[in-house]
Amino acid sequence: MQSKTLVESSTMTSLAKPQVPGQVKHYLQFSDLNRQEYDYLLKRTAWLKAQFKSYETWHPLHDRTLAMIFEKHSTRTRLSFEAGIHQLGGQAVYLNTRDTQLGRGEPVEDAAQVISRMTDIIMIRTFGQDIIDRFAANSRVPVINGLTNEFHPCQVLADIFTYVEARGPIQGKTVAWVGDANNMAYTWIQAAECLDFQFHFSAPEGYQLDTSRLTAKSAQHLTVYADPRGACKGADLVSTDVWTSMGYEAENTSRMSAFKDWMVDEELMALAKPDALFMHCLPAHRGEEVSAGVIDGPQSIVWEEAENRLHVQKALMEYLLCGRLE
Repeated sequence: MQSKTLVESSTMTSLAKPQVPGQVKHYLQFSDLNRQEYDYLLKRTAWLKAQFKSYETWHPLHDRTLAMIFEKHSTRTRLSFEAGIHQLGGQAVYLNTRDTQLGRGEPVEDAAQVISRMTDIIMIRTFGQDIIDRFAANSRVPVINGLTNEFHPCQVLADIFTYVEARGPIQGKTVAWVGDANNMAYTWIQAAECLDFQFHFSAPEGYQLDTSRLTAKSAQHLTVYADPRGACKGADLVSTDVWTSMGYEAENTSRMSAFKDWMVDEELMALAKPDALFMHCLPAHRGEEVSAGVIDGPQSIVWEEAENRLHVQKALMEYLLCGRLE
């Protein structure tokens, strides 16, 4: 009954707290939050998803505005953030850098000062991590990384929630990554360090991890395999991504050749545990990085994974603006 009262009253009054300059919490990479915070977010995501499925209104961000800044194309990121803030009682403003002064050379620092004075929370999907770091350093409100070349924390958070929802705690499990050393791979490594699971990585020669980006703690959670079969053996979760990410289109031909033996097919999945799951952050290219038999097969959980971007990002926005509400 107490929860019902909160739900009803929050439609009239926002639970979001005014931001104090210098004390704003951002989410720019997975390591920005600790294990206790992730434990809370995973539980909160489950609650928010249950509310959504039960058609229960919950508006803690009533009258709050999310600015969504896009420099890279998007389907899932835009839809999940825009729908998410709406479901929390707020509104979204879409900004494409081609249509704003950012696209005409306005300094990132100046844009951050202006946009953060007119909105309550900001999501940015851009190229270099340095751009979002500079923006956050000059923002008066929380900034969320919707994707950069270096990290994709919201996607990995959704993947982890999807695994926990289907199989239970991820601690002590093994995640296999078959493919490029991209933003997803580096984010998975941070997640493994934070949440205490093992990460198996396999990519062809020339597409390996940059060891300068790894921490001393990485060695306790990361194993690199030259053969993707070794990475998948005994895994609880197998994941991959397109072989040519946005911004690397000029390398497409050479990448197709280099990665031809790294497709996640039925043979690779058979090496994982019998109840292993398959994930892909989408969009997928059947017959390239994954076979149709795997992505459309019984071990695939990609559609649940895609939906859960919506729910984890609602929990994240709520937490950054309201703090813990349990």
